[in-house]
Amino acid sequence: MNHYLYIGLAVGADAAAATALKAADGFRVPLPSLLAMIGYGAAYFFLSQAVRTLPVGVANALWSGFSVIVVAMAGYIIHRQALSPSSISGLLLICGGTALLYFGSAADPR
Repeated sequence: MNHYLYIGLAVGADAAAATALKAADGFRVPLPSLLAMIGYGAAYFFLSQAVRTLPVGVANALWSGFSVIVVAMAGYIIHRQALSPSSISGLLLICGGTALLYFGSAADPR
């Protein structure tokens, strides 16, 4: 399986888990709590598969960067959480930093 597919699955699982945490209410609500635990377990499993072929720094940057963006969008859409202009700027900087790390590692002769 392609390592980018594993990163995508890790991002999706992480975003689902983070979104479930809001509904879990500090692990007081059983179903969302279980979904959060399963989601984080799945995210780490898929990340572990991606690092088999991707450098760990690149894989982690892709996973965490895209997860932050997806979770912020889920918070905006599902939980009606506001995104200020500075928050949007921060998300754009995360995209830029992730791209720099990814394309910079491709030039690395190792």
